[in-house]
Amino acid sequence: MSEQHPKSAKPDDICPRPDKPVNLTTQPLASAIYPTSVWICNEPAETDRMLGGEADGYVYQRDKHPNADALAEKVRLLHHAECATITSSGMAALSAAALSVLAPGDHVVLSNQLYGKTSLLFAQELTRLGIMCTAVDTCDHDATRDAMRDTTKLLVAETIANPCLQVADIATLANIAHESGAKLLVDNTFATPVLCRPLDLGADLVMESVSKMMNGHSDVMLGALCGGQSSWGRVPVVTSAWGLASSPFDAWLALRGLATMHLRMDRACETSAAVASFLAEQSPVQHVDYPGLSQHPQYELATKQFGGRYGSIVTFRLAGGRAAADAFITASEAIPFCPSLGEASTTLSHPETTSHRAKSPTEREALGIGGGTIRLSIGLESAEFVIKALKESLSAI
Repeated sequence: MSEQHPKSAKPDDICPRPDKPVNLTTQPLASAIYPTSVWICNEPAETDRMLGGEADGYVYQRDKHPNADALAEKVRLLHHAECATITSSGMAALSAAALSVLAPGDHVVLSNQLYGKTSLLFAQELTRLGIMCTAVDTCDHDATRDAMRDTTKLLVAETIANPCLQVADIATLANIAHESGAKLLVDNTFATPVLCRPLDLGADLVMESVSKMMNGHSDVMLGALCGGQSSWGRVPVVTSAWGLASSPFDAWLALRGLATMHLRMDRACETSAAVASFLAEQSPVQHVDYPGLSQHPQYELATKQFGGRYGSIVTFRLAGGRAAADAFITASEAIPFCPSLGEASTTLSHPETTSHRAKSPTEREALGIGGGTIRLSIGLESAEFVIKALKESLSAI
């Protein structure tokens, strides 16, 4: 019922008053958006319990809000997790994991095949807080074991590495981490829970850049972090205290995008396989990275771990190096150069000048990234459309 005002009430006393909730006799099918930054509380004791996590409810958007909770619950179910939270970006999810687990003097073993900003976070920014870091090829399990120390608290890897698509053996990495008393944190962005659920394979924490395939429409910036109760103690306070929380509108958009994630990933995986096979036969292409190709070094692992689907990313290297890549990208009218991934449309990126630009040329070459490396994010178009577009760009080299 609306708030009652006497006829003598001034506009000054009507316009700024908070709206009363609508008394619904039926429920909307679509989720509502709750943009409010603060909630009206009933009394101090109840507010104290809510802020302390002892009672359900909402007080301040930075701590929690209904749109983030609705999205987190869907992500929790998708990952078979006990706990989940939504953050302002994928990097915020990684930061929440690191800051909740690590303390000064702790050590991290980091895959050397990671998104550039992830490496920057752990190997540069966290060292300013007294946290040590060792990068290693986590596909080399002996080298990974050798890198573990008594002070190692976290082992970090990507399910499918960015951008050269090495596949992590999550069960083995989980064993290596746990043998040393550490936790395994997995970035599952390239796989999504459609292909892989790392917690089921022994990981302790898993993060997703929801901005990518999970949302799928290139219009939000969000991350997600999932895990078990034993790894979750400090995550809520870290997310709030460090300002890592999400916005209601982005969470609402992502929840809508998530409704079609399984369909989009199925289509993109099917098209990616056809695109990878096509590129492997083209003379200007020196090398193709795709876990679904039989020559991929982790093909058998990928088949077992992902159930016969291999992801929506295809990376290839042009024999002509940077000059060839520049010509290819300039000629690419149907496939836009967008330094991200997971969109509904097919896009391309150039790791040397975007995601891995902070690394030296020697470091990039050691990772298999050269001036001729191009990463494709396959969208929802037909395989015929994408292959035709690639033929046109290749003909410009």
